[in-house]
Amino acid sequence: MSLRNRAATAALVVSAGLSGALSGCSNEHRTEPVVPETVSDVSVVVAQKMAVPDWLEAVGTVEAEQTSQVSSQVIGNIVGIRAQEGDLVQSGQILAIIDDAQTRSTVDQATAALAAAEKEVTASDSDFALAEATLKRYQQLYTKKSVSPQEFDEIKARCQSAEARRDMARAGQSEASAALTQARTALGYTRIRAPFAGMITEKWADSGTLASPGMPIFTIEDTRSYRLETQIDESDIRLVRVGQAVPVAIDSLGNVQLSAKVVQIVPAADPASRSFLVKVKLPADTRLRSGLFGRAYFSRGERRALVIPRTCVVWRGQLQGVYALDANQVAELRYVSFGKSDGEKVEVLSGLEEGDQVVASPGERELGGKRIAIQP
Repeated sequence: MSLRNRAATAALVVSAGLSGALSGCSNEHRTEPVVPETVSDVSVVVAQKMAVPDWLEAVGTVEAEQTSQVSSQVIGNIVGIRAQEGDLVQSGQILAIIDDAQTRSTVDQATAALAAAEKEVTASDSDFALAEATLKRYQQLYTKKSVSPQEFDEIKARCQSAEARRDMARAGQSEASAALTQARTALGYTRIRAPFAGMITEKWADSGTLASPGMPIFTIEDTRSYRLETQIDESDIRLVRVGQAVPVAIDSLGNVQLSAKVVQIVPAADPASRSFLVKVKLPADTRLRSGLFGRAYFSRGERRALVIPRTCVVWRGQLQGVYALDANQVAELRYVSFGKSDGEKVEVLSGLEEGDQVVASPGERELGGKRIAIQP
């Protein structure tokens, strides 16, 4: 055999040996496919479209039906504050006191003036009674021609003068009485009183402040009755009518719906927003306060939506999802966008299609990548 043929033969032998070795290694490291774990006794539901109520959600603010800013009607220094924010007060209760030295002096003067006027009336009544009696006697004498016409005329004039003085005295008495009433009214204004029973929500002044007419000192609201005030777009105002029953949700009260009623629709629209102010009366609840955020729901009828039971939803941090099954019944965690909920069912906006199978009640179990043996 030539040298060239021997080299070629050796190369073929080495190549065959390497191929056999590689083939043997490949067979030794071959892996079998992983069989997913099977979970049994799991209920599955099918996402399907169904008719659901269609609601117009209108956000608004809770306001007391009766609110008043209590102000002073006289000028004077505030010498006492008898109420603070959060205090429950009764109608007519004194909330603040204004210095009454000047008004009390005015009352004293008016009282003295009235007493003098009353004495003047008493005196004038006596003078008129005497003049009237004298005139009657002279009338008899004049009839008998026992007195001259001049003497009779003088007595008659005196009687008329006494009557005029009596009338003036009575007018002065009425004027003095009115002045006293006015002074006492002004004295009453130095006591700032609650116009109705309610709660003090704001205090605008402290002791030592110079009060003036129209200056607010307190804000008081009636805690017995509240309403939700909301704006409804002009295109949806047709859905609202006075007397209509409306479910209302107040966020601070938790997942509770209140049964409310529309009591007023302001007839003029806001030219800036093209919306109408709607006032919804809320039921009595001691937890209600002015300024709370709320939602009123006005029915639009029905619409079709993709829904699943709320029990299907699982939370992963701030995200929500469901365990959806693929064609091999293997569960995968699929993040889903949800819409409105009626308590038991929740609307699916994206992430699922009609007919998709999802785990009904996964709870806290980790089912991702596991085959689901559907419970019959």
